[in-house]
Amino acid sequence: ETPMLRSLLYPALAAGLATGLVLASPFVSPAPANAQALNQMQTIAPPTLTLSASADLQIAPEFATIRSGVVSRADSAEQAVRENGNAMSGVFAALRREGIAEADMQTANLSVSPVYTNPRYDSGEERRIIGYEARNTVSAKVRDLTDVGEVLDAMVRAGANNIEGITFGAEDTADAMDEARRMAVARLLEKAELFADAAGQNLCGIRRLAENFSRPQFANAVATRSFAEDSATPIAAGSLTLTATVNADFCIEGD
Repeated sequence: ETPMLRSLLYPALAAGLATGLVLASPFVSPAPANAQALNQMQTIAPPTLTLSASADLQIAPEFATIRSGVVSRADSAEQAVRENGNAMSGVFAALRREGIAEADMQTANLSVSPVYTNPRYDSGEERRIIGYEARNTVSAKVRDLTDVGEVLDAMVRAGANNIEGITFGAEDTADAMDEARRMAVARLLEKAELFADAAGQNLCGIRRLAENFSRPQFANAVATRSFAEDSATPIAAGSLTLTATVNADFCIEGD
């Protein structure tokens, strides 16, 4: 407390006492004006019911994405990359022959790494490089679902020896996701009515409503090899699942 602060504070306090007023000091928390105000501050908030609900919506896929490529090994990194590049050129050419547009082909992974020996832990031998491995993966979008098996087989015939998988998707899921959200909210309200009724309470409003997450779940393909050499690998597209999850805090009160 500085002399200047005392010169400003003390006269004001004296004047306040003389007039019956109480001035709030920045160093002292003000007390409640009366017991009623204190009781109001201590009032407990009404009970809250917190719930969440999810809804799934199935839609038909519109395209398939194949992730496949070539894994090459050689004595040197340069040779591994060169051999891999030659094989991948054949894979890209096969995709073009199958009618896949350039915009629907994308390199998804490209790496070169050393290959080490794997001696026994008690042999005393050190790991050493015995070659190099080059990996190149392409992601190809197939818009005609009836061609998925043929495209996959064409990539394998062209030299692809590493198939990472096939997924199915849809171009625009916004409207379907909104429908899933409506279903999730309706299910949430039904759930809230059930809980409140079971607890002998009434719903008196929604205090908070939020979306937890909403996302499309892209379906993985199931591929089975046919025994007929001239037939394409059968691919089952299945369906896409769109999931919406919402949560809310409900105000509840007794009868």
